[in-house]
Amino acid sequence: MLVSLTVGKVDAGVAVLLTEDKRLIEFPSILLPPDISSGSIVDITVSRNHDKESSSAAAFHALQSNIYRTFGQRTPSAPILRCRNATQTSVVLEWDPIDIATAELRSLTLYRNGSKAGTIPKPTEVHSTKLSGLAVDTEYQFHLVLRTSAGTYSSEKIKVQTHKMTDLSGITITPGHMPATLRESLQKSVERIGAKIVDTVRIDTTHFVCTEGRGPAWEKAVENNIPVVVPDWIKGCERDGRIVGVRGYYLNADPRLRQIGPGGAPGQGPPQQVTSPRTEVTPPTPERPTRQREEDNSAPPPPPPPKDHEDEKSDTSTPPEPKTQTEEQKVRTEDLKPTAGDSEDESDDEDEQPSNEKGSSSDADLPSREKPPPPTVEEDEDDKGKFEEVAF
Repeated sequence: MLVSLTVGKVDAGVAVLLTEDKRLIEFPSILLPPDISSGSIVDITVSRNHDKESSSAAAFHALQSNIYRTFGQRTPSAPILRCRNATQTSVVLEWDPIDIATAELRSLTLYRNGSKAGTIPKPTEVHSTKLSGLAVDTEYQFHLVLRTSAGTYSSEKIKVQTHKMTDLSGITITPGHMPATLRESLQKSVERIGAKIVDTVRIDTTHFVCTEGRGPAWEKAVENNIPVVVPDWIKGCERDGRIVGVRGYYLNADPRLRQIGPGGAPGQGPPQQVTSPRTEVTPPTPERPTRQREEDNSAPPPPPPPKDHEDEKSDTSTPPEPKTQTEEQKVRTEDLKPTAGDSEDESDDEDEQPSNEKGSSSDADLPSREKPPPPTVEEDEDDKGKFEEVAF
């Protein structure tokens, strides 16, 4: 088909062509002859290329078939979950390597009893997990949920029953450094209780048994927080017929902390724990009041005033208790006397002072009167009679 067009305007990049019915067509200037200008007439031949059209359609169909075979025929598979091992308080779950086909992985999540238990890290590399802190003799339900760019896929739900305290089949032991004879004895004890022995530390290893803490296996057990116990722990489980605590069976543990069970006999109570003696600290005695301390620390009453040589001998031989009572009676009597008799009381007190002060100048100013002799033990009865004659 031949078409004649008139060049209306020629620009650097686009030329405007006019049809016979005065329609405008923008045409690339690079496709036009180089010597044209405004008003020139150009002929353009237009035809359909069937060969090129067929080859292009075949190429597009091949591309679609390749995309379908790569991304349309295979889809991600649901995870296959199973229980690897179960103990009294833990469960080890494992699954086959996940198949996401050509889809993009989003996440792999574990559910316990319908609730999210956690997301599996590195799901393309990790194919097992361990759950601890479960209840004894309890049934749990687990399933995996795989999320991809091609959709969400869930595994079948499995039920796992934790073991009873008397079920020792879930114990998995990895032996470490110990004497050969002890290892043979350990092997027999493990077989008798129904437990398992594995040579390497795995995710389902429940206890690491050894007598010396060294070696790569021991380091891996410590790194994975696996209890490291002595062979006596197996003996204790066999003796009691039940799983016993590991606190007293660690390598450096005190043997007195080990549990002594009832020997697995039915109808008896739980095992008793033997602990080391405890030292109790007695609290300090509270301090007594200050007044009471002063009374306790006070000095004894002063000795009686000095007397003649004969009186001192009698005082030394006999206790001064009667004289003390007499002085107390004098004090009570003096408190009841009128003020006019104060001079007489002062004179009585002066008589009790030592004899070397009787001749002082202060005594000369006071009225003199005859002073009675100092009282003795024999005169106590006379003194009492004198105090009774005082008028109150």
